[in-house]
Amino acid sequence: MIYEGKAITVKEIEGGFAQLDFDLTGESVNKFNQLTIGELGEAAEALEKQKKLKGLVVTSSKDTFIVGADITEFTELFAGPEEDLVNNSLKANRIFNSIEDLPFPTVTAINGQALGGGFEMCLSTDFRVMDEKAKVGLPEVKLGIFPGFGGTVRLSRLIGADNAIEWICMGGEQKADKALKAHAVDAVVKSDQLVDAAVDILKEANSGKLDYQARREEKTGKLKLNSMESMMVFETSKGYVAGQSGPNYPSPVEAVKVMQKHAGMTRDKAVEVEAKGFAKMAKTGTAASLVQIFLNDQDLKKKAKDYEKQANQVKMAAVLGAGIMGGGIAYQSALKGTSIMMKDINRDGIKLGLDEAKKQLSKRVEKGKMSADQMGDVLNNIHPTLNYGDFGDVDLVVEAVVENPKVKDSVLRETEDVIGEDKILTSNTSTISIDRLAKNLKRPENFCGMHFFNPVHMMPLVEVIRGEKTSDKAVATTVAYARAMGKSPIVVNDCPGFLVNRILFPYFGGFARLVRDGADFQKVDKVMEKFGWPMGPAYLLDVVGMDTAKHANEVMAEGFPDRMKDEHKSAIDVMFEKDRLGQKSDVGFYQYKLDKKGKQQKVVDESTYDLLKPVVHNSQEFTDDEIIERMMIPLCIETVRCLEDNIVGTAAEADMGLVYGIGFPPFRGGALRYIDDIGLDAFCQMADKYKDLGPLYHPTDGMREMAKAGKKFHG
Repeated sequence: MIYEGKAITVKEIEGGFAQLDFDLTGESVNKFNQLTIGELGEAAEALEKQKKLKGLVVTSSKDTFIVGADITEFTELFAGPEEDLVNNSLKANRIFNSIEDLPFPTVTAINGQALGGGFEMCLSTDFRVMDEKAKVGLPEVKLGIFPGFGGTVRLSRLIGADNAIEWICMGGEQKADKALKAHAVDAVVKSDQLVDAAVDILKEANSGKLDYQARREEKTGKLKLNSMESMMVFETSKGYVAGQSGPNYPSPVEAVKVMQKHAGMTRDKAVEVEAKGFAKMAKTGTAASLVQIFLNDQDLKKKAKDYEKQANQVKMAAVLGAGIMGGGIAYQSALKGTSIMMKDINRDGIKLGLDEAKKQLSKRVEKGKMSADQMGDVLNNIHPTLNYGDFGDVDLVVEAVVENPKVKDSVLRETEDVIGEDKILTSNTSTISIDRLAKNLKRPENFCGMHFFNPVHMMPLVEVIRGEKTSDKAVATTVAYARAMGKSPIVVNDCPGFLVNRILFPYFGGFARLVRDGADFQKVDKVMEKFGWPMGPAYLLDVVGMDTAKHANEVMAEGFPDRMKDEHKSAIDVMFEKDRLGQKSDVGFYQYKLDKKGKQQKVVDESTYDLLKPVVHNSQEFTDDEIIERMMIPLCIETVRCLEDNIVGTAAEADMGLVYGIGFPPFRGGALRYIDDIGLDAFCQMADKYKDLGPLYHPTDGMREMAKAGKKFHG
């Protein structure tokens, strides 16, 4: 044994070669934590001392090569001085350089995934062989940073600046065929041939058929572009990348600037430029928020896995109410492999549901994500029916009929009578109390909420709502089914609106008050979109539908009359009364017209201003900051109330519910992270400026106590 550690071993193998194997003790995957990086440095030193070695194969004993850096270490690391971040990056780079500079040829055998630092490790060897099912990539921009272990340097020289810019700035995972075509890897083979193929490359390098020194010179030298070519590639890319990423995500553009800056440098100087750029991005609020979101997501996955241990398996599901929502649920279930009954009371409903599923599947076929045969297989997993005849085999039912308590009550009681006594019944209600819906059920312990967000195929969140009598088994089975559908479930306790809608409607309340006080709804939309929301509140109301919004608003007002009941007629009321329901009626705050591709496009409708005049009581001008404050304060305070009322268990779950459920700007990390960034004391002072607007703007006593104690919601 040449070297033995807790993450890395190095041993001599047949042919005079060595094998460096990653196998991090106690972990299901390999990752570059401080331990692994340190051991890689020690392993490199041990290899340098070997006088008779002819080459090195780098492998992984786990199902995946290396998933990247240990992101759990980022929070503390990024909180430190920028200089320390630079030095930390340069220290790691010296270790990677020592692998690259070994006095014999090197090759990496890539299995599973090699992402981030894992792929940068691959790039430090002379050659790369890839399993045909493996993927490689540099996804760091998704965390608000970019590669910091030499990735911008080596990849740009290996596959060309234009390809490297695409790979790094888009942050995608690349399949084996694309990696081979781009010359990021040298061979693609079946998994059982991976190590043998790597050894064959070493043999060819030793015989002189492959010039490994030339490979090194290519990766460690200057980028082969003249000044004109360099300017054209990088200047053009900066504009395009900025347009794709937007102003709130600076790391992709910064990555292009860094590659441009070090293009004329050799490796050792180039990695210094990269390290400084990496540290600069790591100190941004965007990176801090996106790292927090990643950690929150890991927390959600861990909780879901804990629930799954108690779950019954869902082999056959059912959805009641075919429609757009029911069709979306059926599509998602069937796509992910769980057969599903789709019941409606008439054939028109069934057709609507099947058409929705076919539409989504056809899009996948058009994009090359599945074949026509695979589309047929998915459709065969959806079983339309007009009766309950086959419901005896169903393990879990999702009720998705009209949002009316009496209708839901009738359907739920009817369904409970035809399914097995140990089977799970759920409701896709968006606002109605689960306890209220459970009141007339015989087995309320088997009933809970399963709230999907529209459109089902795009929105990752599912709220699993626990009623007073809901059993752990019902919750666990529903969570497991949501996970099987590819969704991120969050378990919440029952209340009107649950978590997301309870928080969303104070945000709409802030919008209604702004319009009442004279704000231009289009300006409010533009300001909030610039703040980072995918759409402003007026546009969002048009998408939600004014009838849906009015109904939900009434439920919220009944549940929380102290702060959500408004005696004044609002802009939402006006739109509803005028039958301007939004996109579903082609007109709401805006008009909606079909473009050449048949997609609805938002068009300004000046008549909206005349319709709103009766509910506009002032003619006040608002700054952008005032609009943001008046919109965000009610949303943030209601999020805190949900945490304090134990509707949601943790700050991480609350923030992820907003990011996944209503598109809260990810680079801001969620409502509670947003408060933390402002500071609780400063937030309370900001809210106090608007106390005359009513209880929606009044911080809780708990918030003021936390402010005095200097506490945060995260960390």
